[in-house]
Amino acid sequence: MRSTKTKMSKDFNIIIAGTGGQGLITLEKILAEAGFLEGKEIKTSELHGLSQRGGSVVVHLKMGANIYSPLVSRGKANLILVLEKGETFSSAYFASKSNGTIFLINDYIIPSPSLLNVGLKNEKIKKFIKGFSKEIVFIPASKIAKEKFGNELVSGMVLISFAAFKNLLPIKPNSILKAIKKVIPKKYLDINLKALNYH
Repeated sequence: MRSTKTKMSKDFNIIIAGTGGQGLITLEKILAEAGFLEGKEIKTSELHGLSQRGGSVVVHLKMGANIYSPLVSRGKANLILVLEKGETFSSAYFASKSNGTIFLINDYIIPSPSLLNVGLKNEKIKKFIKGFSKEIVFIPASKIAKEKFGNELVSGMVLISFAAFKNLLPIKPNSILKAIKKVIPKKYLDINLKALNYH
C-alpha cells in the first residue's frame, strides 16, 4: 500500500477484476506509481479468491485528497477494468449510474471447470449491468495482445492504453509510461511499452 498527499477536486476509484495469473497486481502497481509520480494520494488493496492462479482477484485503487480506506465502497467505482468477462458480474457491485461508472471489458473468457461461462454473450453482460453503468465498452484485448505482441499477458496493458488515451483516467499517458519503466522488469519492458502505445 502506498500513500502520499495532494489536493484533488474529486476522488477517483478504480476496480480491476480478473483471475489469478492475468497480471492484475502489476497493473495496480503501474497505475499507483503513475498517480504517485503526479503527486496524487494513492491507496490500494487486493482481494484474492481461493486459488492464487485461476481464482478471482479484485484490485482496489483509490486516488483523492483525503483517503482513509483503500477499499472502494459499493457503487463508488468510476472505472472498472475487467480482464476476464465472467468477472464482470461480481465487479458490478462497485458500479452505479449515479457515480458514472464506466466498464472496460476484455472480450475474453477463461472456461471454468463447470463450463457455465462458455459462450457467455456480451449482450447478456450488457443487459445485466446497464442499469448501473454510464458506459460499457468491450475490447478484444487478449486477441490484440496475442496477435500483435505474441503474449496474452499484456491484455491488461491494452485496456490501460485505451483508458489513458481516451481520457478515462485522471493520469497522463506519459506518467503511465514512466511508471512502466519503473515497475516492469527489463526483459518485459519492450512488450509492455508497445502495448501501451497500441490505441
